[in-house]
Amino acid sequence: MKVEIWSDVMCPFCYIGKRRFEKALSNFKHKDDIEVVWKSFQLDPTTVTNPALSVTEELARKKGWTLEQTREMSAHVTKMAEGEGLHYDFDKAVVANSFNAHRLLQFAKTQGKGDALKEALLYAYFTDGKNTDDTATLLELGLKAGLEKEEVEKVLSDESLFADAVNKDVAEAQQLRISGVPFFVLDKKYGISGAQELMVFEQNLAKAHEEWKATQTTTTIETIEGEVCRPDGTCD
Repeated sequence: MKVEIWSDVMCPFCYIGKRRFEKALSNFKHKDDIEVVWKSFQLDPTTVTNPALSVTEELARKKGWTLEQTREMSAHVTKMAEGEGLHYDFDKAVVANSFNAHRLLQFAKTQGKGDALKEALLYAYFTDGKNTDDTATLLELGLKAGLEKEEVEKVLSDESLFADAVNKDVAEAQQLRISGVPFFVLDKKYGISGAQELMVFEQNLAKAHEEWKATQTTTTIETIEGEVCRPDGTCD
C-alpha cells in the first residue's frame, strides 16, 4: 500500500510530521506492506537563496516583527521538534530555494534512496544550518544518502534533469487541493494534513491498510499435470 507524502525542505512541520509518521509505521504490524513515496512541494517557489540571511531574519522581515518577537513565535515549533528528538536552530538555518533539492530527491527516489536523502536534507537545513541550494552541499548530502558521485554531479549540473518530476508532483498537489504541507495520502483514499499526533497516523494506517488488504486477491487454480516443455529446454 502506498503512502505518498508531500513535503518541502524548508517546512519545520514536515520534519516533525516525518518523525511522527515513522513512529506510527514502526509500530504497525503490517509495515512491510507499506511503500512510502516522497512527493515534492514548494512553499515559496520565488524564494531567492541567500546564505547570508537566517530564517529568523527573513521571517522577521516578511512579518514586520523584531528578531526577538520572531524567536518567541518560533519557540513553540522548536519545542515541538524537541519532543520528537529533533533540534531546530532557526538562527542558524539559512534562506534557500528548495527546487534543486527536490530535483535531487526525485533522482534519489529512482535509486531507492529517497527516504535517506529526505532525512539528510531536513537535518542539514534545520539542524546544521547548511545551504540546501548549494551544489557542494547537495553533493555531500547525496553521497551521504548512498548515491553515486558522478550521477549526483550530472543531476546538479543540468537544471532540466528531474525538473519535470518536481513540477508533476506540484501539479498533482494542486489537483488534490493540497495547500499546505506535510500532507499524507494513504492508498489514494485518505488524506492527513499536518504533523498530526501519533494516534492519528496509527488509526488511519490501520484503517487504510485493512481496506487495501481486502482488495488484494490471490488466485488459486487446480492443476492437472501433464507433459510440458520449460524455458530451460527441459521437456518431460
